[in-house]
Amino acid sequence: MGETTHTTLVVGGMTCGGCAGNVQRALEAVVGVTSAEVNHVEGNANVAHSGVDKSDLEAAVSRAGYSVGDTSGASGLQQLGSPPTSAATSAAGFHWGDRATWWQSANNTKWCLIGCSIGEFGTLAYYSFSGITADLVLYSNMWYFFAILPLINGLATSVMLETILLMQGQMDFSNALSTAMGMSFISMLMMEIAMEITDLLFTSGELGLMYIAIPFMLIVGFLTPWPYNYWRLKKYGQACH
Repeated sequence: MGETTHTTLVVGGMTCGGCAGNVQRALEAVVGVTSAEVNHVEGNANVAHSGVDKSDLEAAVSRAGYSVGDTSGASGLQQLGSPPTSAATSAAGFHWGDRATWWQSANNTKWCLIGCSIGEFGTLAYYSFSGITADLVLYSNMWYFFAILPLINGLATSVMLETILLMQGQMDFSNALSTAMGMSFISMLMMEIAMEITDLLFTSGELGLMYIAIPFMLIVGFLTPWPYNYWRLKKYGQACH
């Protein structure tokens, strides 16, 4: 193995420990990288590597959904795709044309979708296998109870997944859990409701999981909150995940 080289990258678009964890995992997946320390507050990544071109490191960060530069001439400049400050947003005006923000909000939405799907799909699949909801009267009180339960479970698994990701980004459990709980509830709820409504359209109101509906549930679940996540990230610099 060759001599170890240390490279510092300026990474734009990181808003939380989860973002730092995403960048760290992307960098450490590059063959030849021995370690990566990522700080979302300072907006940089310190990478130890051997036999790796800088362009490969930059490409890994870009694929993870974040903008990247180097440390030369970066002082005082806001990186492309990084969350704008309130003053900058007011001056420039909000717009929907920031491709870097669309990419990052898509990456954030993806993790939210994975977390929410675990709980919701698992609960609906249990309904189908157990038959516990088979005899429910449509839109009765018990029907509504069992209809809300997948949403609650989906929110819970999303928070659990985010907590794990934040802990992998070197955050302790208490802070990771509180940060995960502070993620966008509106985004997750929009996603959960959209997926369950899609499933109900396939099942004609019966509570359960129809497997043919799963791809459509995932597509709708992703697309429904994505513009909101873009708006929230672009305007306030806050990511759902």
